[in-house]
Amino acid sequence: MASDLMEIDDSLYSRQRYVLGDRAMHQMAQSSVFLSGMGAMGVEIAKNIALAGVKSVTLHDTKLCETWDLGSNFFIRRDDVSSQRRRVEAVCPRVAELNPYVQVDASSVPLDDNTDLSFLRKYQCVILTEASLTLQKRVNKFCHSQQPPVRFICCDAYGICVRVFCDFGEEFEVSDPTGEEPKEIFIQSITQDNPGVVTCMDNHPHGLQTGQSVVFREVGGMLQLNGSTRQITVRSPHSFEIGDTSQLPTYTHGGFVVLLKTSKTYTFAPLQIHAAMLALDRFQEQLCRLPNVGFTPFDCLSPSQAPVNSELVRCLSRTARGTLAPLAAAVGGIASQEVLKAITGKFAPLQQWFYLDTLELVRPLQSLPSEEFFPRGDRYDGLRACIGESMCLDLHKLRVFMVGCGAIGCEMLKNFALLGVGLASSSGEVCITDPDLIEKSNLNRQFLFRPHHIQKPKSTTAAEATREINPELQVEAHLHKVCPATENIYNDSFYSTMNIVVTALDNVEARRYVDSRCVSNQRPLLDSGTMGTKGHTEIIVPNLTESYNSHRDPPEEEIPFCTLKSFPSVIEHTIQWARDKFESAFVHKPSMYNAFWQMHPSAEAVLHRMQAGESLEGSFQVIKLLSRRPSHWEQCIAAARLKFEKYFKRKGQQLLHSFPLETRLKDGSLFWQSPKRPPTPIEFDLKDPLHFSFIISTARLFADIYNISYSVKDLSEEAVSKILSGVKIPEYRPSEKVETDESAKKPDQLKMPLSSEEEREAITQLEQAITSNKTTPDGLHMSSLQFEKDDDNNGHIDFVTSASSLRARMYSIEPADRLKTKRIAGKIIPAIATATAAVAGMVALELIKVVGGYGLESFKNCFFNLAIPVVVLTEPATVKHTLIRNNIFFSIWDCWTIFGHEDFTLSDFMSAVREKYGIEPSMVVHGVKMLYVPVMPGHSKRLKLTMQKLIKPLAGRRYVDLTVSFAPESDGDEDLPGPPVRYHFSPDGKAP
Repeated sequence: MASDLMEIDDSLYSRQRYVLGDRAMHQMAQSSVFLSGMGAMGVEIAKNIALAGVKSVTLHDTKLCETWDLGSNFFIRRDDVSSQRRRVEAVCPRVAELNPYVQVDASSVPLDDNTDLSFLRKYQCVILTEASLTLQKRVNKFCHSQQPPVRFICCDAYGICVRVFCDFGEEFEVSDPTGEEPKEIFIQSITQDNPGVVTCMDNHPHGLQTGQSVVFREVGGMLQLNGSTRQITVRSPHSFEIGDTSQLPTYTHGGFVVLLKTSKTYTFAPLQIHAAMLALDRFQEQLCRLPNVGFTPFDCLSPSQAPVNSELVRCLSRTARGTLAPLAAAVGGIASQEVLKAITGKFAPLQQWFYLDTLELVRPLQSLPSEEFFPRGDRYDGLRACIGESMCLDLHKLRVFMVGCGAIGCEMLKNFALLGVGLASSSGEVCITDPDLIEKSNLNRQFLFRPHHIQKPKSTTAAEATREINPELQVEAHLHKVCPATENIYNDSFYSTMNIVVTALDNVEARRYVDSRCVSNQRPLLDSGTMGTKGHTEIIVPNLTESYNSHRDPPEEEIPFCTLKSFPSVIEHTIQWARDKFESAFVHKPSMYNAFWQMHPSAEAVLHRMQAGESLEGSFQVIKLLSRRPSHWEQCIAAARLKFEKYFKRKGQQLLHSFPLETRLKDGSLFWQSPKRPPTPIEFDLKDPLHFSFIISTARLFADIYNISYSVKDLSEEAVSKILSGVKIPEYRPSEKVETDESAKKPDQLKMPLSSEEEREAITQLEQAITSNKTTPDGLHMSSLQFEKDDDNNGHIDFVTSASSLRARMYSIEPADRLKTKRIAGKIIPAIATATAAVAGMVALELIKVVGGYGLESFKNCFFNLAIPVVVLTEPATVKHTLIRNNIFFSIWDCWTIFGHEDFTLSDFMSAVREKYGIEPSMVVHGVKMLYVPVMPGHSKRLKLTMQKLIKPLAGRRYVDLTVSFAPESDGDEDLPGPPVRYHFSPDGKAP
């Protein structure tokens, strides 16, 4: 990927391509970056831009490795310190390992006020960290003066406060400020007015902003609008103004608008400085050092300057020599994204300062004695200067359970290693689990993995890499999925040994499950996620905050069956249709075929039973597959050609037969109007690359499921053309049954009744198959495929792309390229290392607060979008308390407990609840089993039965959680809810 001519390695960069796009990827592959300072911030930026895929990066640093560095630089090892290596020499080869496409060079020449800066002209971007203000200003001035300007970024990290400054020149053009994909917005109506108002179909929200421009397509009546661009003014979430339409013809029907992406030019001024940080900069300039712990540099502020927050200055001064590795990681991710913006012009740049502090982290520590923060000569001195010795020791003793070792998981483990979370010597532990193996596409952002790790387990590999960063960590790696099936492993006893649970997953249902386990076991949960440049964190603390399950995302909208089958209007519909066809033909049918022949001993036995009048489920579909089963490559090509005819010609012919173009609905409006598009049947043409691609990819998949071999020569246009010349295409005869309607549901083929004629035909086909020796063991087996999006050689994406594009062409829908098709069909979540690093850093900061037992006001949930860029920090939602009655409240974190014994009856249980909690139980349920419901016949007799007999606990089970409802205050009211009641089978809570 070193030049424009080289192709992007999709197997490595696929997730990132969906974030940046190919144009930006190629620009990065031609860009050189200079990065000075290999401290906490510098190494983060080096890692992220190397993973992103710039052409080259020069790492610059003049310092020697110190013990201190082990707590902030994850690429420096103990051997580097003992051998007095330069930091840049230690870091350079390890950064180079991250990406074979990136040239990484080391430089340790002095960079100061006397250095000739002309060497910087060969770089597209220069980043300074750990540089004096004088040097920052000098380098910035040089970069700003160049033609074209060299993009300049400087970053500083001082204990609890970090900052980023950007200067990309006086005219910096951004091609795509937001990165959001334009969507088609269908029109319900357009008024003939000044201003004209567009209303969206079915009152769907348009998501547009005033000042944006849209392009009109396929509008009926107001034909002059089609192809025109109009600037909009938002009127409501479902409508917007488009200027004067009073002179246009009356709007009649249909049409849609697409947001027009426009470039934007940004202007940057050279380096300026803010008041609070200026005090610190002046101190360094005057005394050539950072202030000592506890010193407040008010004397550096002149009286004329604006007042600053005294507490902030005091905390900043006290911690300035320290390093909070997670904070450096969070801001390093943000700064790295600015580097990528600088060299690609993709996304809105920072204008021009970004500050982030964690004042709330150190505010409660101000009363601690100074000795807490003094260095002790180990790797944690930088951290100790910020949070004190006691908090460091608490981190060392911590027992953490982390679910998922992907991109966020790798970043979290790095933070754990630098913070000293879970040290063996302190009886701490980090337990991680992930059932997945490492794929090449993981290497682009899961930075603990290397090419030689591909197909190795993520968890064990990540554990090994984490111990390399910090050998003192106790890391236990599992290969289990966390779900109800593994509750015997991750049971209540397991959770009780863990202090904190971290989810590093992209699966919502798995996160909900882990959250429910944390709530029931009173354990804090740190959750986070990313999508492209967006990231979020959520902090869940027992008895303080809501849980992950306290809120639900709106359900994902399913595409109606009738839309997929007959009325697609956007490219997502045709991609999903193609994906469904793959599942039906190459996954479901082979699976059904194999299952049928596993149930029935032989074809002869099936024939005998069918001749006797028996109806065997699935027999008709299976016999149909058997009778049409190809046995050589030529038949696979023929089958693919018949599929083309069925999908892209006859389907359209039948629809137009059922609903001619002039068809009108009962209200007189046209049947075929936007968003409903009439199909245009496609005539097959082998010379059309799309037609050829469909035939080849479909034939290959048929060959795969039927275990038929073919050669490269068989895939040539000449060979395929020769086969197709002999394929007979049956004459089309339209069906008179109505093709479909908009309320149609997907039929269950296996449950559909067969006519006697179909049954006779199936018997005949089976007889012929037996006679022609098709019913051998091989003939009664098919290979069921599994859709694999990341293997470009298997033809799966080729099939979906060609099928989707042909259907899009048939319905006059703008097609999607292979990359977009792969993302939608494979449900790929766009991902980039910058966002992953930022989100994991933010989570690790909150972990420190959880360990310190901080109050709700100190915790911060975070949402960011690095593309815009915006970072929003909010206090977590307070836990809600539900009133039962008479001042009896409960929350999601509450669990009432009752201790019983071997002879404890249901009646005893209800009496115990009444006596302990002062409220009358009315109903008791265990899971889905109703133990006691007064209105149910015979339930009153259960009051005398023991809880042991009613529940029948598994061997070794110490307790169960029961759902108990309580009697209402007056007759006719509904039963009152309550918290789960945990019933222990023995008085001491041990297993009976």
